[in-house]
Amino acid sequence: MNIITVIPARMGSTRFPGKPLAKIHGIPMIGHVYFRSAQSKNSGEVYIATCDQEIFDYAKTINAPCVMTSDRHERCSDRTAEAMLKIEAETGKKVDVVIMVQGDEPMITPEMLDKAVEPLFQDASLQIVNLMSDCETLEDFEDPNEVKVVINKNHEALYFSREPIPSRKKGVLKVPMYKQVCVIPFRRQALLDFNATAPTPLEIIESVDMLRIIENGGKVQMVYVTDQTYSVDTPEDLKLVIERMSSDENIKNMRSYFDVCQTESV
Repeated sequence: MNIITVIPARMGSTRFPGKPLAKIHGIPMIGHVYFRSAQSKNSGEVYIATCDQEIFDYAKTINAPCVMTSDRHERCSDRTAEAMLKIEAETGKKVDVVIMVQGDEPMITPEMLDKAVEPLFQDASLQIVNLMSDCETLEDFEDPNEVKVVINKNHEALYFSREPIPSRKKGVLKVPMYKQVCVIPFRRQALLDFNATAPTPLEIIESVDMLRIIENGGKVQMVYVTDQTYSVDTPEDLKLVIERMSSDENIKNMRSYFDVCQTESV
């Protein structure tokens, strides 16, 4: 199975402009995401996909393959699909699975990518997989920047929302509090079909892409991971992640690797 990983990233975030290059313990965030993704045994070749020259230039300094894409994309999946097609044209090899890893997930682990892709090896009918983990606190559960998910008994997503779901307002305080983790493997055609489908009403209301699949009768297989990860949507999130990663064992290895890369590029 030909698997690649694509990390879509752009500088023009509305809530946090320039965040891919925001530094976490001296290393730009996109560098953290790339290094961790590349350590996965199932990630295949890992690419950064961007429309920004600053990100492209940084990728060169760490020897990260980078694909320049259109600056008109509104969704990460569109950028990922364009990158995938360009990679296929360049390599002459058709992709079977592309793992889309958001560029604002600096706390992901290689094992998370491994777990995300495993169901696609086990079940040929599965088209899309998405990770989820626990909301650690009630504050996280109620944070609109965290996308929550409820699942059925087969661990398929029933609904995604920025609201705290399921409800705690009827007196049941102990509820499953799961959040989406944006590590999403697609089979090749599933990604192309997804991007060819018009946005759906609930997707637009919630601003959650995966709802397009559910609204059209498709399935999103959710995989639970115990690793705690926090996406960076705002400068305040960045401060939290810096604090959380203060004892991260990967930092030293990353610094050594990137120092070597940057020495070689001089």
